[in-house]
Amino acid sequence: MNDRIFLSAPHMSGKELEYIQKVFESNYIAPLGEYVDKFEASIQTYTGSSNALALNSATSALHLALRVLGIGKGDDVLASTFTFIGSVSAILYQCANPVFIDSDNESWNISPKLLNRYLLECDKKPKALILTHLYGMSADIEKIAEICKYHGVYLIEDAAESLGATYHKKHTGTFGDFGVYSFNGNKILTTSGGGMLVSENQEMIEKARFYSTQAKEPFIHYEHKEYGYNYRMSNVLAAIGVAQMEVIEQRVAKKREIFEWYREFLGDVEEIKFMPELKNSRGNRWLTALTFEKTDTLKIMNALEAINVESRPLWKPMHMQELFQDATTYLDGTSEILFAKGLCLASSTTMTKEDVYKITQVIKSV
Repeated sequence: MNDRIFLSAPHMSGKELEYIQKVFESNYIAPLGEYVDKFEASIQTYTGSSNALALNSATSALHLALRVLGIGKGDDVLASTFTFIGSVSAILYQCANPVFIDSDNESWNISPKLLNRYLLECDKKPKALILTHLYGMSADIEKIAEICKYHGVYLIEDAAESLGATYHKKHTGTFGDFGVYSFNGNKILTTSGGGMLVSENQEMIEKARFYSTQAKEPFIHYEHKEYGYNYRMSNVLAAIGVAQMEVIEQRVAKKREIFEWYREFLGDVEEIKFMPELKNSRGNRWLTALTFEKTDTLKIMNALEAINVESRPLWKPMHMQELFQDATTYLDGTSEILFAKGLCLASSTTMTKEDVYKITQVIKSV
């Protein structure tokens, strides 16, 4: 059996152990330390964000964003329906109501037209929008940010999958009131587990920092007026993140190269359509995603599994999940069609062109 080819395997830079060793030598193992500060600074420098907060997950970051913005029980929060559960679970943590908006075919991300139409027609104005930049590809973020501003809706960018993606050369995650990045095991960069919250608003970031460390008041003893969470990133994981950030542009370039290899080998298959990239944007192509007009994607998955290659269906829309069967929705069927016809292909940055060729030949055989 060949070594397994994963969807997006961790890919170390080579400096991680060196930096972890320095953490151990300092004995600042957790929860904070020099490398947490360095990791936050590297994200600020790379994305152009003024403030960054290193956390134990992107879900924690979304939760803090909602809490800081005052989202609470009974509030409506808009969200992309075509996304991963982690994008929207924080809405439930705050006892708020998710309202799911469908995608468009131009980006596969949330449809600005449907979003605006819902905001014009709804009886109860939502407090915020959690927008997902799907599979590392930018949504039509300038238009969406304009719509949110016009309607007085807070914008939280779920850029968990899209670190390194840009729109008009501005990084995803930096257009809204808050942006969120993920460093989970399969993301373009990984710290094993972790996330980052960014914002131009220093006061809001400091409030999030306060909540992320158990909401301890500035007394010599443990004094609490509000409840908080244990959400901070450890110094050990941050050391990994610092090393990973040193190769972020290399990883983006390789992800995009892998996508181009897939397009080279599958471009002549008429029924295949690749996830589009909006004009004036640069996606990180975290996962190469595509749809098949006629072929059963399960057959393709089984054929790839037979040669020890991982693949995965596109996200099942949130409005189709039993958990959200009673949620408010504004749909046109786009995400359901994408889910029925779509597949994510192996996109690990350790892959070679020969690996991609082998995968595409199996797909063509099916």
